[in-house]
Amino acid sequence: MAFPSGFLDEIKNRVAVSDVVARKVKLQRRGREFVGLSPFKQERTPSFTVNDDKQFYHCFSTGKHGSVFDFVMETEGLSFPEAVERLASEAGLPMPERDPRAAERAQKQAGLVDVTEAAAKWFQAQLRTPAADEARAYLDRRGVTQEMIEGFGIGYAPRARTALLEHLTARNVGVDKLIEAGMAIKPEGNKAPYDRFRDRIIFPIADTRGRVIAFGGRAMQADAPAKYLNSPDTPLFDKGRVLYNFSRARQPAYDTGTLLVAEGYMDVVGLAHAGFNHAVAPMGTALTEEQIQLAWRMAPEPILCLDGDQAGLRAAYRAIDRALPLLKPGYSLRFAILPPGKDPDDVVREGGAEAMQTILDKAMSLLDLMWEREIEAAPWDTPERAAALKKRLREAVNQLRDGDVKGLYGQEIKKRLDKLLGSDKLPRGSGGGRQYRDQPRYKSQPTSEARRSALATGADDWLPREALIVLVVFNHPAVLLTQRDMFETITLKSAALDALRFEIIDYFDALGAHDAAAAGLDNAGLTGHLNDRGKQNDSARLANMPEARRLSFARLDADLEDVLAGWLEVTQLHHKLQTLAVEQQQAEAELENELMREEGNSQDALDRLMAIKNEIAALERQKSSAV
Repeated sequence: MAFPSGFLDEIKNRVAVSDVVARKVKLQRRGREFVGLSPFKQERTPSFTVNDDKQFYHCFSTGKHGSVFDFVMETEGLSFPEAVERLASEAGLPMPERDPRAAERAQKQAGLVDVTEAAAKWFQAQLRTPAADEARAYLDRRGVTQEMIEGFGIGYAPRARTALLEHLTARNVGVDKLIEAGMAIKPEGNKAPYDRFRDRIIFPIADTRGRVIAFGGRAMQADAPAKYLNSPDTPLFDKGRVLYNFSRARQPAYDTGTLLVAEGYMDVVGLAHAGFNHAVAPMGTALTEEQIQLAWRMAPEPILCLDGDQAGLRAAYRAIDRALPLLKPGYSLRFAILPPGKDPDDVVREGGAEAMQTILDKAMSLLDLMWEREIEAAPWDTPERAAALKKRLREAVNQLRDGDVKGLYGQEIKKRLDKLLGSDKLPRGSGGGRQYRDQPRYKSQPTSEARRSALATGADDWLPREALIVLVVFNHPAVLLTQRDMFETITLKSAALDALRFEIIDYFDALGAHDAAAAGLDNAGLTGHLNDRGKQNDSARLANMPEARRLSFARLDADLEDVLAGWLEVTQLHHKLQTLAVEQQQAEAELENELMREEGNSQDALDRLMAIKNEIAALERQKSSAV
């Protein structure tokens, strides 16, 4: 629903950002601003600022910035319409009129919610009757306490064929409404309707607002046609778009930064009893795309808790295939594989919260489980079989839609395949690499491998990126024939690498080399020189870096054209990120000063800071797919 801008502005005028933030953050006034510890990151020094006059908050430690609506969405997992509705209520403003058809649908849904809410209360009351003795005994055996029963609204549907129907129709609820809400079934012909749920423990299913919209029932009879039975799809309920316990788990998920996705109602209840209040479950089906998106509203990397048997693994593999096209920067799935034949409730009851936490701590990434699935799917001991493995992995990576994630997945898969299939152990020849040309040529297009390397990206990764710059020259001293001055002047923060850099330059200058054929101008000669200078540990560390084998332009056998193209790209990126990091520090200081001033122009300072951060982010996105 689109909201009139005037309506949103009126909410902002009536609800101060500081009032909403103060529910989560202890704020102190500083001039015209409020400051406090970031709600998004653990810190000791306050970096979070609220400005009521300008109606925004800004977090210096994470870069997050926004309005009162953004804050509610960030900290409570609400959608924008939900945040607007909540804040409008606080402001005492009625929601804008919707189109007549939408209003009619909302009115109809509200009427059905009245039916499901009334049914939920009746089910809860029935659990306290003598007819529910067996159900209460079952819950007691499963360790479900009275507190848990009340918290989850657990109830009982009696065996009688029309008990609920009779109760609600006696209170002027129409039979048609009961059927439409999924509470009653109308047989074919002229047969009388009857209750959908009979002799079952009842678990209410709520929407994102906490309203009961459907039910799940666990059969008490061993010979029941279905052990678990859900409400059918109704105007209120679409089982593929709802997660059980979403409304209760939302805040704990935000507080802990994670979300557990179990397989069933009892798993969620059992996890909550052990202190894992941030658990949800789908409705007895494979996780849908909509449910994955819903889970991401609560946590960026939900953990799927699945049985370690074949059925559990099949469910995990289906979740992988469903999630791959949806993956985006910062959002994925993880997988906690339980012992075969065990579900989370079993683990908690037998080993307590510690046993479950141990399993969660070992949760696998989506990439790791996908890799494991493919290498275990079939042998890869011949060229043809190895090619089939590569094809399967390539097809999986090609499902990814986000370019950055796809590129990094491709890079990682390629690295693993190289290691698995032994491509880094192929014969290199006896000459220590191809002979350098006297006058190397630069390729028209720089290598994308340098951009893909984790060492080459990230403004804070000073040491790894610096190590890569020195590594390439260590393996290929002939780079200095044309790039000596750049190598000498580029800033290196690591004292050890800086000292090693000048040892390499001294070696080059002492040779007086002017062409690639100069005696000793190779890795072997440089290594001998460094060993003589007592730098054998440093040279060994460089030689053993994974990038010395993984990145083609850093390898000993690489062509000088590739070496120069890759090295120049890394050094130029290094210099650019260094410059931007300094500019970012200056912009942050400027913004802080403007926020402290009575008449400061903080918006201009903020715009400059965000522009710098965007430029850094753009550089970090310069990665290409390796598959």
